[in-house]
Amino acid sequence: MRLTTDRLILREFTADDWPAVWAYQQNPLYLRYYPWEDRPPEDVRRFVQTFIAQQAESPRLRYQLAITLKENGQLIGNCGLRQKTARAPEAGLGYELDPRFWGRGCATEAARAMVQFGFTRLNLHRISARCIADNRNSIRVLEKLGMQREGHLRETDYFKDRWWDTLVYAILAHEWPPR
Repeated sequence: MRLTTDRLILREFTADDWPAVWAYQQNPLYLRYYPWEDRPPEDVRRFVQTFIAQQAESPRLRYQLAITLKENGQLIGNCGLRQKTARAPEAGLGYELDPRFWGRGCATEAARAMVQFGFTRLNLHRISARCIADNRNSIRVLEKLGMQREGHLRETDYFKDRWWDTLVYAILAHEWPPR
């Protein structure tokens, strides 16, 4: 599977992608909203291998694609949709981006392509996403997609010696694309 935007290509992961993922997952800015203090290479290899294994599922329920720059093929993150069952008219959206590319609209561009895919090709009714309430960048991405904040879950995750709140966002098919 492959999705193309103005600046990006979202494509299936390959086994050779793990070093690029490992490189950005070492960045302290990336690690800020994750429970890990660092990402050992073997963990990242397994992480990428999970996405590769999902490609062969039948029916396919998870589409986690590598985000690459159209101009040079550089892998800068990933974005995907995950359904619980084949008949589920709903999916969860998730994404991550190399911090060196934050603030350039790449996460929004990739997520927009994935939401479009979900509504037009998977015929989803609802797409939701969760993010750490302190993660202003992720909140901006979700709001630019036209997602509505549906909830604020207090102290749902404990890592890095503190409790973190989680925000829940969603958009319905009849709200897409946002005006």
